Amino acid sequence: MTNGFFPLADRLRPERLADFEGQEHLTGRQKIIQALVQSKNLTSMIFWGPPGTGKTTLARILVRETAYPSAEFSATVAGIGEIKKMMAKSLAARKVHGKPLVLFVDEIHHFNRNIQDAFLPYVERGDIILLGTTTENPAFKINRALLSRLKILELFSLQAEQLRRILSRALAFIATHGVDLHLTPAAEDLVIVYSNGDSRRLLNLLEILTQTADHQEAVGETFVLDVIQNKVAGYDRTGDDRYQLISALHKSVRNSDVDAALFWLYRMLEGGEDPLYILRRLLRMTVEDIGLADPDALRICLNAKQGYEFLGSPEGDLFLTEAVVYLAAAPKSNSLYLTDARMKKLAEKYRMLPVPLQIINPDNFIAAGKGAGKDYVYAHDLPEKTSLLQTLPNGMKERGFFEPNDMGFEKNIRQRLAFWQKVKAGLAAKKED
Repeated sequence: MTNGFFPLADRLRPERLADFEGQEHLTGRQKIIQALVQSKNLTSMIFWGPPGTGKTTLARILVRETAYPSAEFSATVAGIGEIKKMMAKSLAARKVHGKPLVLFVDEIHHFNRNIQDAFLPYVERGDIILLGTTTENPAFKINRALLSRLKILELFSLQAEQLRRILSRALAFIATHGVDLHLTPAAEDLVIVYSNGDSRRLLNLLEILTQTADHQEAVGETFVLDVIQNKVAGYDRTGDDRYQLISALHKSVRNSDVDAALFWLYRMLEGGEDPLYILRRLLRMTVEDIGLADPDALRICLNAKQGYEFLGSPEGDLFLTEAVVYLAAAPKSNSLYLTDARMKKLAEKYRMLPVPLQIINPDNFIAAGKGAGKDYVYAHDLPEKTSLLQTLPNGMKERGFFEPNDMGFEKNIRQRLAFWQKVKAGLAAKKED
């Protein structure tokens, strides 16, 4: 009697934006999704976020409410041949509908870089609008050339109150099909906690409860625990739990919470996660969240990687414990992270400015004839070990690209930068005299 309305995740998938749950930063009033629906004008996008957060649903709603012609396939099964055929069809679709074909690609990160390149000319010309979903960071999984032509929309895990509304709708839907399923308040809370921000996980668990409960009394916490333990896997290394737990570990380290960082580390290790995957993320944390506030953080992590590779698991797991404790307790700074973003913009802004002649080596007669190396000053020849030599391009006014904070060793770097500024100021004053 119950099989007719399963799977719940598909039967309860919203078809209108008004019924969509969560992601208010995208779907709320005057936010991007609302603006696209109102303008009836789509652009190529990537929906990035954990499973069960509405990526596929939101993409389909956009296509439906903007009335674009569309086609979809999964990156896990489609090949280059199918893509080329679809690209040919897109031209015909545009002539018929007066709009480009929206091509929806689920799990686009599964396409290799060569296949991704096949989309590029069609996206550039506007022959297709590409909507892709991914649980992986697009910066690492999508070709840079293609990514530069896509807008990234990041979705986040659903909040408890949003999951509770989805659970309520699901129970009401089940009731309309003649199945009386009631959960005790404690059981509901457990279902919400287990779902961990994933609506699909919630609905899949509810299906199992519906199929296994005797429906003579309310389903209690003990019954739900039994189902979770015996029917559902505890850790998914392919993107689900991995994405959420590594994020929890990163944020715990950033927040200097040693207890939480250790908890998430061991949740992953005990779940069978590859320690080298965790070590790679720990290395990233050293430059993103600690930086030069504690330069030893990088050394500790590299030593942990070397030690783990030498010993392997389980003996080598203790190196990860050492690294996580050190990183969580270390002084924090995101100065390098901010500098990276700042310098990318400046490098693009001034990409046409030439290198000043005085710091070009006169290693050939053409360069020498242009004045390369003329007026160059060798800093070591001076008692101050610096000079007023201009080493930035003409026309570049911005300065102070790296701004250290007052945490840990960065305080020393701030003092060093101030020292060199003072020396240069003294040289400038001496030159004026």
